[in-house]
Amino acid sequence: MAKLAESADGLCSVPALLQRNAEKFGDRPAYREKEYGIWQSWTWKETSDEIEALALGLLNLGVNKGDHVAIIGRNRPYLYWSMVAAQMVGAVPVPLYADAVAEEMEYVLSHCGARFVIAADQEQVDKVIDIQEHLHQFEHMLYLDPRGMRKYDHRTLHEFSHVQNQGRAAYDEFIEDLNARRNSLTYDDTCVMLYTSGTTGKPKGVVLSNRNIVETAKASSQFDSLTEGEEILAYLPMAWVGDFIFSLGQAYWTGFCVNCPESAETMKTDLREIAPSYYFAPPAVFEGQLTQIMIRMEDAGAFKRKMFHYFMAHARKVGPRLLEGEPVSLFDRVKYALGEFTTYGPLKNALGFSNVRIGYTAGEAIGPELFDFYRSLGINLKQLYGQTEATVFITQQPDGEVRSDTVGVPSPGVEIKIADTGEVFYRSAGTFVEYYNNPESTADTKDAEGWVATGDAGFFEKESGHLRIIDRIKDVGKMSDGGMFAPKYVENKLKFYPNILEVVVFGAGRDRCTAFVNIDLTAVGNWAERNNIAYASYQELAGHPEVLDTIQSHIEETNISIAQDEMLAGCQIHRFLILHKELDADDGEMTRTRKVRRKIVGEKFDDLVTALYDGSDEIYTETEVTYEDGRKGKITATLKIRDTKVQPVAAKLAAE
Repeated sequence: MAKLAESADGLCSVPALLQRNAEKFGDRPAYREKEYGIWQSWTWKETSDEIEALALGLLNLGVNKGDHVAIIGRNRPYLYWSMVAAQMVGAVPVPLYADAVAEEMEYVLSHCGARFVIAADQEQVDKVIDIQEHLHQFEHMLYLDPRGMRKYDHRTLHEFSHVQNQGRAAYDEFIEDLNARRNSLTYDDTCVMLYTSGTTGKPKGVVLSNRNIVETAKASSQFDSLTEGEEILAYLPMAWVGDFIFSLGQAYWTGFCVNCPESAETMKTDLREIAPSYYFAPPAVFEGQLTQIMIRMEDAGAFKRKMFHYFMAHARKVGPRLLEGEPVSLFDRVKYALGEFTTYGPLKNALGFSNVRIGYTAGEAIGPELFDFYRSLGINLKQLYGQTEATVFITQQPDGEVRSDTVGVPSPGVEIKIADTGEVFYRSAGTFVEYYNNPESTADTKDAEGWVATGDAGFFEKESGHLRIIDRIKDVGKMSDGGMFAPKYVENKLKFYPNILEVVVFGAGRDRCTAFVNIDLTAVGNWAERNNIAYASYQELAGHPEVLDTIQSHIEETNISIAQDEMLAGCQIHRFLILHKELDADDGEMTRTRKVRRKIVGEKFDDLVTALYDGSDEIYTETEVTYEDGRKGKITATLKIRDTKVQPVAAKLAAE
């Protein structure tokens, strides 16, 4: 692939975009943060001053070009400023997951050789101190929140605001060096390093250049006509590429405002107050929101509940067509308008989606029922397909061409090809530079011509030209009769039900499919309370006969739907059990982005998988778990195994 030219307008780095925004949008809000119940705001000019002060402070601490600066904490303007300040001095920001345990942080900090850490609070500082003796390159740590920090050894520990003040005081000493470093940044310099979720092994450090970030932000912003007037809520992990491109890349390209919630607990309230025009969430967030909706409706009065179901049935019928601009009868339009007044509008307002002009979901495949539910409300929810290695965008759905079963067309500037094996390959301006200190994995993933192997199986539909993703290519297999096995397809259908939080389907090389199920404790717990069913734990509720009956009914309904797909009809679930614990990242069963580590789950619960296939009605098991304080423990349970009704395959019925 021919090397792309430098940015014609000279905007070849995030600091260059900041400088432009300070001049062009100086008095417009760049950041807001809710603190103590009050929204604080910073203009682009104020943001530029804060970042410059921090950059000068970093120079004062001895940050060199090429140094890695780790950033740990929840979404806060100060931490976004830290990433840009690091870039400004020629260093490389490396955001980490705030909920990672110390051992996970140790791997990343050691692997990238971080000399500096910027941490949000005492909790994150303590994690780094616990592993400090293993971090031979580590020198200094900055912290934002001074609460609880007074008695710490401050020889290598510095308060964030003090470093800024020292930078301001040393302005004359360091400004010339800072300007030189800022002005010397090129398209090929590293912008950020983001670690993959590590579903199949240790996380890899994905090196993304200024070219990757700026070109991707530019192309994706133009695709959806984003402007400086957009409002977004930054609440997803800062270590995730999705948050980086939305809350930093696109925000700095377009000049729109990034809003940071006060805490995870207040996020829903803050979302309603901000009412963003541009919103992104992985399917798990939309699943959780739908669960809350259904719980509230179950608690509502009979009339309100009946009205909700009546108008939602109409919304599913005509809502997506109205959104796509397709013809709809006057009667249906009037009926939908009445539903908007009584049901859809109040519901969107409660969710914080009243002003959403563009919504995206990605990270995992989203169930078509879930996707259609939000679009039926008039929310312009679209799918994109992407990866960290692509700087997110591989495909997007243009307005007027949105469907639940495809992920759209190639994003601007992206080339896609399908290999003979069915694997999807791409190359673009967003294609990552390399995996840090891992040339073997880089060569395995990206060839000499820049084509990147996604690890996903898919195909282009002939009529629409849209890409359809089947599943991870390592997970797509064959049943013993030769039929296709695509577990994610089944799992996403089941997760539409509010009672089901997570599903893991087994069946590769076998004669039938089986499943582990995690119930949603919030939804099922609410049902238990309404029915005066006492329970003391997740495990006790998961084993309740009526809960098993409910999950069985959901699976049997899903089997009816799966049977209609000739290609995947063999993936109907024959047997299932409800796990005695929720799958947890701390136990290694999921990644920090809540992707199931399928192989690890299968190996860890091998006795349960065996029981699903040997005809057992129940199975006793012991499992090691990690508690919130890091202690290890063991839980035991006897799990019931249920058989489910499966449907004849549609093609066989037709033949008969």
